[in-house]
Amino acid sequence: MDTLHIIILAILQGLTEFLPISSSGHLILFPQLTGWKDQGLAFDIAVHVGSLLAVLMYFRHELKPLLISWFLSCKTKQLTFESKLAWAIGFGTIPVGLVGLTISIYGWEEQLRSPIIIATTTILFALLLWFADILGNKKRNEFSLNWKDILLIGIAQALALIPGTSRSGITITAALFLGLNRQAATRFSFLLAIPVIILAGASETITLLNQNTTVDWNMLWLAVFFSAVSAYLCIKIFINLLDHTGMLPFVLYRLGLGVLLIWMM
Repeated sequence: MDTLHIIILAILQGLTEFLPISSSGHLILFPQLTGWKDQGLAFDIAVHVGSLLAVLMYFRHELKPLLISWFLSCKTKQLTFESKLAWAIGFGTIPVGLVGLTISIYGWEEQLRSPIIIATTTILFALLLWFADILGNKKRNEFSLNWKDILLIGIAQALALIPGTSRSGITITAALFLGLNRQAATRFSFLLAIPVIILAGASETITLLNQNTTVDWNMLWLAVFFSAVSAYLCIKIFINLLDHTGMLPFVLYRLGLGVLLIWMM
């Protein structure tokens, strides 16, 4: 990969990781549409690190009290709003971990990367996001989540292992259907991304180490930087504009992308 390809793909991943439009779908399809070679596993790890740095930096003030409250709850066995949210992030990650492990064991990754699957999920989950944004009552915040809510959002997140679904899109959709307001649904979705990105990065790192391939560290650091910067700006702008734009622009984008993919097949 040359420098321009690295920068473009890193920015693309950073932008699409947190927008409800599917980062995995874009990273799979973009090289296919442009004729570029697959970016490789090491690059995927680097852009995941960049996304993780971005979300940790953006939520740094919220994460400290969540972690402190979580440690205290382990000691006192009593839950506060903050510790309950911290536990929710952990429990909400279990379904995607189990489903991801199952997909890995049975080797279904390549089958799920089919363009027809990506086109279908892009359109289907765009419509669900639109319905959720219209029908949800938007009166709850993330601290009001109960264990049933967390389970449902966690199961929804597991569906994002199908390329084209969008992890942020499907978790925001589930949260909106459960009555969370847009800001709360988005914040919880982004916080829920932290352990998922860590798990994905760890899994890819183990696979990379087993392959015993040569790594271009300059390429990786460049990918980390551009992914982190674009992801941070994306989070900031998306959250600030969310109440003004709603989900319709992303729904229309996904519908257009899905139709384009079907037309190109």
